[in-house]
Amino acid sequence: MPSQIEHQLRAQLESRKARSLLRSLVVIPESSADFSSNDFLGLARSPALNSRFLEELASFPKHAPPLGSTGSRLLDGNSRYAEDLEAIIADFHHAEAALIFNSGFDANVGFFSSVPQPGDVILYDEYIHASVHDGMKVTRAGTKKAFLHNDLEHLAQLLKTVRREDQDKAMTTGSRTQERNIFVAVESVYSMDGDTAPLREIVDLLEPFGAYLIVDEAHATGVYGLHGRGLVNELGLESRVFARLHTFSKALASNGAALVGPKILKDFLINYARPLIYSTFTSFSNLASVKSAYNMLISGETVELVDKVRGLINYFRSNINIPESMLLPSSSPIQGIVMNGNAKVNALSQQLIKAGLNVKPIRFPTVPKGKERVRICLHSHNTQQQVEQLIQIVQAWIKDDNSLEATVTPVPIFTSTTPCPSTSPSPSSIASRDSNTSLISSSLTLSVSALSAKAISPFPAKL
Repeated sequence: MPSQIEHQLRAQLESRKARSLLRSLVVIPESSADFSSNDFLGLARSPALNSRFLEELASFPKHAPPLGSTGSRLLDGNSRYAEDLEAIIADFHHAEAALIFNSGFDANVGFFSSVPQPGDVILYDEYIHASVHDGMKVTRAGTKKAFLHNDLEHLAQLLKTVRREDQDKAMTTGSRTQERNIFVAVESVYSMDGDTAPLREIVDLLEPFGAYLIVDEAHATGVYGLHGRGLVNELGLESRVFARLHTFSKALASNGAALVGPKILKDFLINYARPLIYSTFTSFSNLASVKSAYNMLISGETVELVDKVRGLINYFRSNINIPESMLLPSSSPIQGIVMNGNAKVNALSQQLIKAGLNVKPIRFPTVPKGKERVRICLHSHNTQQQVEQLIQIVQAWIKDDNSLEATVTPVPIFTSTTPCPSTSPSPSSIASRDSNTSLISSSLTLSVSALSAKAISPFPAKL
């Protein structure tokens, strides 16, 4: 007979099911066209990466390392191999030091739970990843406030308020009280919306306040910047950002992440980041996979893959013809069709899955109510024919949905005035790509005026 707790758990699950919120694990058919994963460069099934990986494993000496790391990194899990890999990662990202974590989630929790000092301030974009929220739940910071998504004016107001409070306290106490540290958390590419943070403007805004910027580059690593170094690199801001998170589990087809920044930050995290201290470290085979992926970036082998993704982004946005308000304003590999309600996104997703296209619905409360969407990820292994099939199904489904009353208008392509340094193609291809598909553009960021009327969602809108 089911126990009391089993009845309670079942009741909660039934409640989620009634609201179209029930999650379950599914096995994706191998024959499905991938429009869902974060494998932007297709390295997860790349013969080139597979070959490099096997060669790396074969390069170990006769006394090969154990299959597992055998323990926490502070006990038996550390190795010269791991430290050498961190040196490679730090050098590639033009940072003083790098520290590997088992996941990007662990890295964010480790940073935000330990680095802010008692009484400090964390200001974060309302769309920041759930892992940052979890880190802030146990942080020592005294103040945690969200600012409207990509809204520089709102962020500036919060910064001024913090410093005004510091000055008022100093005047009240009559002593020279040390100003609180201010940490600002953003993502370079937002995982549910695909848009980019206005990093240049944010850095310029923060510096007069002495604030520290932390940039999650999870969805930019491998896709943005010179040979995939990230958006911070592409904008030339590496020396002006306190810490960056680069994950290995998306474009690099591995597992784990590295925080890059000052050496003192690495030393501090080794001593205080609980996810690092109290977890068995990642395996040698995974470290070999990470190293192999980075070697592909370093050698320039992924440049052609990035160009192909950009071409597909341009094709998708040039050819889809749906109400403009339904298409996310993104020129990254992450696209999305926004609809009101979980039932609608579930239905469109199922229509696409039945046609052999793997597209997932993103539902409330993962995203704000009324902003549910089907999330479409474009990859180097997708074909133009697959993208065209996707477009046709989406357009037909929306046309048949009688509840939609919006006028169908073509969706504009976002252009760029900043050429991306990650490739060295012919002049003609540069002109074509820069006029249509560059992933970095000031026009990608939502305007302050458009965002100022939007309420902050209490839900972390991330996978």
